[in-house]
Amino acid sequence: YITDETKQRVMDVLESGYLTEGPVTQEFEKCIAKFCGTSHCIAVTSCTTGLELALRALGIGDGDEVIVPDYTYPATAAVVNIVGATAVIVDIDPETMLIDYNALETAITEKTRAVIPVSLFGNPLNWDRLKAIQARHRLFIIEDAACALGSSYRDKQTGAWADITVFSHHPRKFITTGEGGTVTTDNSAWADWMKSYKHFGMGENESRSTTEFVRIGTNYKLSNVLAAIGLAQMGHMDTLLAERRRLAQRYHDLFSGNTRVRLPRITGNGNHSWQTFCVFVEERDRVMEALRETGIEAQIGTYSLHMHPAFVESPVCRIQGAMEGSQYACEHALALPMYHGMAEIEQENVAQSLKETIK
Repeated sequence: YITDETKQRVMDVLESGYLTEGPVTQEFEKCIAKFCGTSHCIAVTSCTTGLELALRALGIGDGDEVIVPDYTYPATAAVVNIVGATAVIVDIDPETMLIDYNALETAITEKTRAVIPVSLFGNPLNWDRLKAIQARHRLFIIEDAACALGSSYRDKQTGAWADITVFSHHPRKFITTGEGGTVTTDNSAWADWMKSYKHFGMGENESRSTTEFVRIGTNYKLSNVLAAIGLAQMGHMDTLLAERRRLAQRYHDLFSGNTRVRLPRITGNGNHSWQTFCVFVEERDRVMEALRETGIEAQIGTYSLHMHPAFVESPVCRIQGAMEGSQYACEHALALPMYHGMAEIEQENVAQSLKETIK
């Protein structure tokens, strides 16, 4: 969703000569924090580096275990290994495609430091369940909310529930910066640490009013150029969300009563942001290829990690459970086209083509 306003904001940055991270990025951070209702937002190069930052800020590393769902993009588990910890991979609920809360609690050991649940496709997590588990076991919760900006649970925005939440602003997300991510938290100490680490480990020496490097860090800064794109889009957040929810409801209406197209369940007390609209169908791969042949760009949902050698063969990953829920989602979830400006006739064409293909 690239408007003339977006292009102008980028041009303003280019003409200013201040291209790296600066005031525009800071304005974008404030905008995300205000929307989510959090004290802090840190802009980063991607959701992946944001998750890494979160783990490092919490001191998670060698000897620690972090629980992640099996049905997710590989980055969710990979970042755990990147910081030196062990990723414990558990099953999902096949109805919501979110982490199985019982499987999560069963996997907790004395080495478990954190869990990274994923609010997949914009479906919010059940925070009543997660907060109860956190209270019993004293775990950190880092939410992988790559697709979930704009979703909410009990009228509280995603981004304000977890200890640390990380969003993606990849072009598939409707609030995009081209490449990039944001991290939200209410903990000032963690926020300060992450800001320092992503900026080469810089800190301030108040007594000398000079810059010091107070830790070993790296460069995960988000440039003013990229932040300008996201800042322009955030000005239309309510309109964009309403459009996605309208399109999702229309798909629901078009598939109403069709037993061969199953719709995933939305979390109770949750408000979905509909980053991706998925359905469950039999013979998913055959159906997907048939739709593509007609020009409809249907896709798989995401990946089941236990089916990939990077995680099965890794000495720092542990697959825990039979993964029946994840296997089902991996074989049956079909993502349908949905985008801003999608016409009713286009949705009708997608729905009709799908119905005909699965007969």
